[in-house]
Amino acid sequence: MRTGVALVPLHGGHCPPWLFEKMKRLGAAIIQVIVYEYGTAEVLNRLSDPVWFQTLGCVLGFDWHSSGLTTVLCGAIKEGTAEMQGELGLFLAGGKGRVSRQTPHEIELAIERYGLSASCEALQRASRLAAKVDSAAVQDGYQLYHHFFVFDRHGRWAVVQQGMNEANRYARRYHWLSDKVKSFVEEPHAGICGAKEKDVLNLVSQENVKVRTASVELCSEKPEKLIKMMMPAGHGIPRQAHLNKVLYKLYERPPKYYENLLETPGVGASTLRALAMVAEVTHGVKPSYQDPVRYAFAHGGKDGIPFPVRRKEYEHSIEALETALQKAKMGSTDRLAALKRLAFFQQKACQG
Repeated sequence: MRTGVALVPLHGGHCPPWLFEKMKRLGAAIIQVIVYEYGTAEVLNRLSDPVWFQTLGCVLGFDWHSSGLTTVLCGAIKEGTAEMQGELGLFLAGGKGRVSRQTPHEIELAIERYGLSASCEALQRASRLAAKVDSAAVQDGYQLYHHFFVFDRHGRWAVVQQGMNEANRYARRYHWLSDKVKSFVEEPHAGICGAKEKDVLNLVSQENVKVRTASVELCSEKPEKLIKMMMPAGHGIPRQAHLNKVLYKLYERPPKYYENLLETPGVGASTLRALAMVAEVTHGVKPSYQDPVRYAFAHGGKDGIPFPVRRKEYEHSIEALETALQKAKMGSTDRLAALKRLAFFQQKACQG
């Protein structure tokens, strides 16, 4: 398992237009070649790999340590492949900020435009649940602001989304792959990038299965009883009116499974945390607070900062991209520039 620590600061500003145009062309060429050589499933698989994703961003010329790599890279490949999605059989939706909220609509548009047999409802639900898990069930202090959803004709999908922590000014990236999601509420991620945090309430951890079960059972209890157990008399509960409303809604129509609980309108991080607190009191199940981060944001640096280069992983990524780039249908100038950059990275990696 690839592990490590690499902080990614929240950088302001914009990607220079000339660089973004290059990223669109080269990014689209790489995606084309992977589809041609290995199929759409391989593109989804690679996008869900945090190391490959980060390497692609570096190869396209973006700062390895910037949070903007995620948003700019996703935007570049989305725009670069916009006119060839039907030909590729690969469809890209969502993005940063307000664009992310268009994801369900963009999924529907793609299905209608290209006459896809994939279930629109299932894809929209996957998009919605992935966002809900990382914004409410994984309580790590990072607020989602980017949601990128990619799917193919067969209904397979991948998600790349990112959150920010305004307190420490760093970002965290979450990767999903449909082939690896056996359950949306138990270890669903293909990888999470960032620095380890303390006291993260990860309600989709395997260790918290009893907490999830107890939380669903508690939805059948009268809200007044739950409120009393959440906080001793004399202590105010933040947003109690909202919590009361949500608890009554759950009481009237108790969810059958934890996924249903997540999908209930109005249920957010505070509701899930409150139910976990009561579950600890009533059922004696102590929640796990282990941060699910498993990957770093990059391969490392030649000077050991933020950590030494992992040569084997780096060389594997380079070989995969070299193969794609050599077969891409690009102009000779772009090809030579891209390969020169890769050769430079490889030489530095080997020198350590």
